[in-house]
Amino acid sequence: MSTTNDGHSEEQQPKVVIRDRRRINPETGAPREVSVSSLSGDSAGASASAAPAADGPSDGGTGVDAPAGSSAGAHDSVGEGGGMGATETTEQIADGSDLAKLTTELAERTADLKRVTAEYANYRRRVERDRQVVAEQATGAVLTALLPVLDDLDRARAHGDLTGPFGAVAEQLVAILTKLGLNAFGEKGDPFDPTFHEAVAHTTSPDVTETACIEVLRKGYSLGDRLLRAAMVAVADPENPSSDSGNNGGVETSGESSAE
Repeated sequence: MSTTNDGHSEEQQPKVVIRDRRRINPETGAPREVSVSSLSGDSAGASASAAPAADGPSDGGTGVDAPAGSSAGAHDSVGEGGGMGATETTEQIADGSDLAKLTTELAERTADLKRVTAEYANYRRRVERDRQVVAEQATGAVLTALLPVLDDLDRARAHGDLTGPFGAVAEQLVAILTKLGLNAFGEKGDPFDPTFHEAVAHTTSPDVTETACIEVLRKGYSLGDRLLRAAMVAVADPENPSSDSGNNGGVETSGESSAE
């Protein structure tokens, strides 16, 4: 009888089934989808577990399993809440460190961009300045090669040969060269400047009050602030009549003293 009763009790003892009914996945933190079939299965399982409990209230196994399941569910809920809190805290810390890293990288890239922009601006100014210098040098070389032609035109003009069509062509050539920036200088009566004048003759003259050019043998030319050729001139210094009269008076005075 005891064997039969023990076997009967073993056959009648319900099996413990644990179902995870949490609506949020503890690993990913994403909400779970609940289907109608799972809900109906959970209801059927609950009804099946309630029926043995009603049939055998004196069975000790059934009374222990139910609270154990409830306790396990409670522990799962507590563990789930604690895990979610720790995950959120870790994500916040990670977000803060990523934000600081991105801010630092942004500041570095901004500084690099400013430096590259400044270097490019300096490069453009330097290239533009070098280009202007090269253009001025090329223009100056061409104009310097044409200066002998202008000298011939000046001599022809001085002799009265620069007339007719040839004179028109000469005037057009001079106008084009002037438009390119060629400036002629060196006129009779200009104050002598050793920077722009080349003196080939020197004399004194009572007609000048300072050292001046009394004759221009060849004109000088400049391109902007650049001197292409100095003017060839004859220079005269002013005479000093007061010193001459003083010398004469002294001579006369000395002669009278000798006669006496």
